[in-house]
Amino acid sequence: MVSKNRQAGSKTKRQVWVVENGKVRSRLDHLTTEEPLEIRLAPFQKTVAVTMRTPGADFELAAGFLYAEGVVNRREDIQRISYCVDESVDGEQRYNIVNVELRHGLIPDLQPLERHFYTSSACGVCGKASLEALHLRGCSAIVADLTVTPEIIYSLPDRLRAAQGIFTATGGLHAAATFDAQGQLLNLREDVGRHNALDKLIGSAFFSDELPLNNHIILVSGRSSFEILQKSAIAGVPIVCSVSAPSSLAVSVAKEFGITLIGFLRGERFNVYTGLERIKAIK
Repeated sequence: MVSKNRQAGSKTKRQVWVVENGKVRSRLDHLTTEEPLEIRLAPFQKTVAVTMRTPGADFELAAGFLYAEGVVNRREDIQRISYCVDESVDGEQRYNIVNVELRHGLIPDLQPLERHFYTSSACGVCGKASLEALHLRGCSAIVADLTVTPEIIYSLPDRLRAAQGIFTATGGLHAAATFDAQGQLLNLREDVGRHNALDKLIGSAFFSDELPLNNHIILVSGRSSFEILQKSAIAGVPIVCSVSAPSSLAVSVAKEFGITLIGFLRGERFNVYTGLERIKAIK
């Protein structure tokens, strides 16, 4: 019998029927776990977001989300993060609620966060204000001397996949990773949602006092959306890569804030949508 106080893992076993060559066989399969995460702010006792995520690195996800939204700006702004201890909440569900205690005297503007309720892991947080809102928050163009060769960019997807442990087991997970100028993998986070994976990655850098990430390359699986570029701009990332297409608004954000945006990174080919000057030795 499984304890009700046990936190859900990143993988879940389920029975699956495989139909092949007209025959059916049953086996157990690993699926990516998807559970809601509620982020609460103390002492306001206010829920600021609910998102569907893969359990794991929940505190990093919360910190990265709050940093990207301008609620916190430095490590000292967060006094404590904990899971829910409310005894009226069922045991395992307490691990789906994160309480973030802000430093004394910090009173953020919480009204813009009301748009973050019950977001899908697939599409990210929708309906955000765009470029003007980023400028109003003080986000400025990224000035970084980082340049890389095409060969380094080519190598990133293989290095990402080699480090994706949960994806290897489930096949149903997104990833976000940071690399240095030589293409060495520095950090990686996985989640059922691209934006969650990036929040976890930024949250990890937040706790390590590594922000801004102005000497780093970020690679995300899937496409690059406004949400991905917004978070990258606030984190100071000069080069953002994805294995699929960017959206039109993602390109606008990249152009506005001086980000080199690369898409369709597959094999020895990629598209550069903005910031070509950071790709050196172009023939």
